[in-house]
Amino acid sequence: MKVFKSKEEEPTAPGQVSIKKRSRVPGVMITQFVEGIPPGKSHPDFSRKPIALTIQEGKLAVFKAIVTGDPTPTIRWIRSNGDTSDKEKYITVYNQVTGEHQLQMPNVAVDQADTYKCLAENELGFATVTAALNVIETQREHPADFKKTLKTRADRPKNERKDGEVDEKFWELLLSADRKDYERICAEYGVTDFRWMLKKLNEKKREIEEQQAQYIDYLGNLKHIEMKSPACAQFEFEIDLKDPNARIFLYKDGNMIPFSSDTDEKHSLHQIGRRLIFSVNGLTQDDAGLYQVDIEGVNVFSTDFKIPVVDFLVKIQEVKAIEREDAVFECVLSAPFAKITWMGKSTPLVQGKKYGITVSEDMLIHRLLVKDCMKVDTGIYAAVAGIKSCNAWLIVEADNNPNNHGKKAARKTTQAGGSGDDLSKVAAQQQAKLQKAREEKTEMLKQHQAKQAVVPQAYEHEPMTKPPTGPQTKPLAQTSSPGVHFTCGLQDVRAIMGQTAEMVCKLSSTNCNGVWYKDGKESIDDLKIIKDGAFHKLLISNCKEDDNGKYRFEADGHKTEAILIVEDPPKINKDDLTKFSEPVIIKVGQNATFSLSFVGKEPVKIHWYNKAEELFNGTNIKIEKSSSHSSLLLTKCQRKDTGEIKLKLKNEFGTTEAFSSLIVLDKPTHPVGPTEVIEASSSCVEFKWRPPKDDGGSSVTQYNLERQQLGRNTWKKIGNIPGEAHYKDTDVDHGRKYCYRIRAITAEGISDVFETDDIQAGTKAYPGPPSTPKVDSAFKECINLSWAPPTKTGGTSIVGYNLEKRKRGSNLWSQVNPPDEPIRAKKYGVKDVVEGIEYEFRVSAINFSGVGDPSSPTEFVIARDPKMRPNFLDRKLKSFMVVRAGNSARVNITFEASPMANIIWVKDGIPMNKRVTVSNTEGTSQLLIPSAERCDSGIYTITVKNIVGQETFSTEIRVTDDPKPPGPVELEENVPGTLTMSWSPSPDEKQDDRLHYTVAQRDSVKQTWHTVADHLFNNNFTAVNIMPGREYNFRVYAKNDMGLSQASKSPTWGIIRKKESNRIFTLTYTYSAPIFTVPLKAHISPEKYECYMSCAVRGNPSPHITWYHNNISINTNTNYYITNTCGVCSLLILRVGSKDNGEYKVVAENSVGHAECTTKLTVRGML
Repeated sequence: MKVFKSKEEEPTAPGQVSIKKRSRVPGVMITQFVEGIPPGKSHPDFSRKPIALTIQEGKLAVFKAIVTGDPTPTIRWIRSNGDTSDKEKYITVYNQVTGEHQLQMPNVAVDQADTYKCLAENELGFATVTAALNVIETQREHPADFKKTLKTRADRPKNERKDGEVDEKFWELLLSADRKDYERICAEYGVTDFRWMLKKLNEKKREIEEQQAQYIDYLGNLKHIEMKSPACAQFEFEIDLKDPNARIFLYKDGNMIPFSSDTDEKHSLHQIGRRLIFSVNGLTQDDAGLYQVDIEGVNVFSTDFKIPVVDFLVKIQEVKAIEREDAVFECVLSAPFAKITWMGKSTPLVQGKKYGITVSEDMLIHRLLVKDCMKVDTGIYAAVAGIKSCNAWLIVEADNNPNNHGKKAARKTTQAGGSGDDLSKVAAQQQAKLQKAREEKTEMLKQHQAKQAVVPQAYEHEPMTKPPTGPQTKPLAQTSSPGVHFTCGLQDVRAIMGQTAEMVCKLSSTNCNGVWYKDGKESIDDLKIIKDGAFHKLLISNCKEDDNGKYRFEADGHKTEAILIVEDPPKINKDDLTKFSEPVIIKVGQNATFSLSFVGKEPVKIHWYNKAEELFNGTNIKIEKSSSHSSLLLTKCQRKDTGEIKLKLKNEFGTTEAFSSLIVLDKPTHPVGPTEVIEASSSCVEFKWRPPKDDGGSSVTQYNLERQQLGRNTWKKIGNIPGEAHYKDTDVDHGRKYCYRIRAITAEGISDVFETDDIQAGTKAYPGPPSTPKVDSAFKECINLSWAPPTKTGGTSIVGYNLEKRKRGSNLWSQVNPPDEPIRAKKYGVKDVVEGIEYEFRVSAINFSGVGDPSSPTEFVIARDPKMRPNFLDRKLKSFMVVRAGNSARVNITFEASPMANIIWVKDGIPMNKRVTVSNTEGTSQLLIPSAERCDSGIYTITVKNIVGQETFSTEIRVTDDPKPPGPVELEENVPGTLTMSWSPSPDEKQDDRLHYTVAQRDSVKQTWHTVADHLFNNNFTAVNIMPGREYNFRVYAKNDMGLSQASKSPTWGIIRKKESNRIFTLTYTYSAPIFTVPLKAHISPEKYECYMSCAVRGNPSPHITWYHNNISINTNTNYYITNTCGVCSLLILRVGSKDNGEYKVVAENSVGHAECTTKLTVRGML
């Protein structure tokens, strides 16, 4: 390792590049010399960087760093303002085992405070990082008072701890810990003598409080360090300083660490009033340790920060769920962890109705269940374990089930997310690794104890008759012979009095016996000792208080100790508890007694409660207490005393509670108003009221009623009625007012009286106005209205409504419904309206007294249909019609439109002549041609249009008749084996563009007619496969949409073969270029029909034929059927479309030459 001055330049060879990169470790800068790094190699980087130091003058300052890279980098330490060449002040050390580089500065001086740089370099690049060194100058003044005599924690000598002594860190933790944490800390440091610990701790507390009193007025609300997030931990306390300028020091594991008020720094202090909050940011495993705060050298707070060594083997994954479905996040940890923190959208989540948090038995698999997912639950969810965390999205998608549209969907029973068996498999593998590691560690520890636990023989057999002067750890293994040792020592046992306790230890040998001791005495009476192989057990049956103590087992020079603590919490006999739980039922004014016996170690605190409120001795309350019994006497009980009675027993070992109930019976309270009048007519008064708020513990069986007529002093007894809070009085006079007294009757007595308001029989109390009618819909023939009933009914039921209307500009209201037929429902359809007129409406309620005030009128509404875009109703309209000439043609169209639409018919885009009749009615339109002629053929289009929009439909009408036959047929043989026939066109060809021709053939052998060509739109055809020696006849038909014409017959074609004897024929072959004997004909074809093209060509040798459409070869296009038979070339388009429009060309080629023939296909489109 070389040491350079800071002013030296970082070397870069000529031709090297300089690529700046960032490291994963913050603060590290990397410069790469090459553009591409070879496989298996890497530039230098820091896996652990040196950290800033603040240290006292004269102490040892050490910068530590761990460097990676291949080839192995060289390390240089550089100082910003000075050099590091002095070997006495700057010592560089490298640990080959840990790979750690150190720069040590023993007896550091103030002038060494500076910024230091560590540079790692290899042939691929270099990495640099800086760290600051701050040196606190030691005070030179002579100490004149107590404050100056104190030493900071860094100044205090660290004495070597002797065997049997407890680490000073133990006491520092206890001084700042809560009492509930004493047991945990003692178990961690192996201290079992709690009495000695408490005595020693009190001494240290008095000592530290005397020191703190010099600087502190108040210290409290100590909160130990805990992680607030995976990157930050905090601890805090409240303190009042006598001197606000007193210095505060922060230490970690005894080393002073710097801090500032900047919360972005590694260690920071934030002060709010007298509360001090210390933060540790950017957490790593190195941040674990004992943190202590000193005021001018006096310790005021200590807290131990433990960071669990745990990581995520399987991280949580993104979950997609449907609304009302449950979502599951799962993760697997590398080590058992009792509870991790779950975060949802940066908020901690807790177990409850919305979230379910579970942990597997081995504490490796952790699950979060998000119940009943809704859209608002979408977000990022995180799992936090120590300083490690992972997060994933929860995406909640809408439920697209059409059955749930417009209503709340039921919660689903399915779950989204979760890995199931895969996580269990990973956890099982990790558990096996952890178990193996624990076994290996245990075995190494046993071997180490067997070698190291050697104690002098004299002390080995000395009985412990006196309490030890220091803390004891367990097991205490003292060995005289390394061959036998404890593989499992005694453990402290807690047992309930009266139960059985068992103490067990295990030796490494099965052939070794031992002796049991209690509190140093060997004699153990009435205890059962069991030896089971290497296991040695001590059973204490029916534990008593005398069984408390320290038990020791010695075998072959080894011994182990543990404490038995017999607990005696309060206990209650089961039968007594059952009897106590039975409710006590008494009448008002009587006394209630509750008593219960119990057992338990004294002192037992006894508390009695009534409805969760603690009871104390008083005028009507008497409580008796003893060591085994307690009773409660409640005198002159009232109804309000009814409720739960609880007895709570508590001692140092636990708490027991017993529950009973007190029911105090009393007469009911009076019935409750207000009185609701159901009917108050001239013949009856019907009303109801509310039952008593408190029935006194018994149900109401009857009501007693009295009635008084207004103006009289006497009350008429009506008598008792059943226990329903309702009464109908038919003995009334019209116009009189009545008042009623009502009493409730139960088994415990009669309630006080409840008096109703005056109720008048047959009074004309009219109802109030209903709500303003709402216009639900309006049409030209009907307007639909609805309304709400009045809030004031006039004391009687509403029997119906009257609805009135008024035209705009008129002052007269006219009733819509008949006078003697009120409207029962709260809605009505008004049909007596005139289209286009504006109306307003109002409604009045009717009760037994008559018609009430009318409501406010509606806004004016026009009687007309709602605006609607024209729409054709018949979805099966024909877009093509064929009509025989002379017959009538009829097209019916049905539609809906509002307002009334304008209807326009056109033929081929122009207005129609007078021969066509159009009839329009509301919602229908008819086109009629009484006697159709061929000139009426065309495309007829209807347009229905109003102010909202328009709709259009077109149909083609073709008027035709039976076709006339074509002219005479002529035959000609142009190519051997073929016959070319031609004929004059049919007279109808010019009038009917859909007319085509069909050719039938018959020969002298088969004697049957069969079609050889169809859909011919030209006037010639070439028949092939003409055999010599046969006679042929042909028929040509004209064909259109109406059918076939009469046939045009060809002359008979025949060749007679004659034998000629003694004649020699010489065949001579001549070569010729291709020539078209029959050219292509132009075609006009309707859309969606077939189109057939043909031509004849000859040449020797036979030419090769290629078809082209718009100069593109179509020989391989499956949309065309192409044949070439004996020189007759044909092309068939099965379904003509707009894409087939254009020029068609046939090219014939052979070795002598080539020829071309072209034609044009025009496709007539259909609307």
